[in-house]
Amino acid sequence: MSPLVRRYLRTAIGFLLAGLGLGIWMLIRRELAGEYPTPRLISAHTHVILVGFVMMMILGVALWMFPRPERTDVQYRPAAAELAYWLLTVSTTARFIGEVVRPSAPPLPQRWVVVLAGVGQVVGLVLFFYNLLPRIRSTRKPG
Repeated sequence: MSPLVRRYLRTAIGFLLAGLGLGIWMLIRRELAGEYPTPRLISAHTHVILVGFVMMMILGVALWMFPRPERTDVQYRPAAAELAYWLLTVSTTARFIGEVVRPSAPPLPQRWVVVLAGVGQVVGLVLFFYNLLPRIRSTRKPG
């Protein structure tokens, strides 16, 4: 297993822990203080679990399990998989923090952080799958 694959998987676990932590905090506040989570907290929880944990885990396993790129392949670039990792990690972290601190942050800069982070998540996912596309093939030789 390559260092990049391990980084994807370990980062996914980190995002899972952040999501579980926020989820239990929202549960405690709801059940013991009668304070229901805001839409922003729900969005933060959803994105850190679905993009941060689920997608990062899927991407790491895909990078690990899919066949190696063919020697003639000019599209697959390991640096693109690395860039996708950083885009997703930084963007998901920024979105998570931006949504959680919303009540105490200046509204306009915080909104831009959340918007740019959301765009970064999309760009990271598109880049990853575009880069992985040539590896989505059969490993069997025809005939």
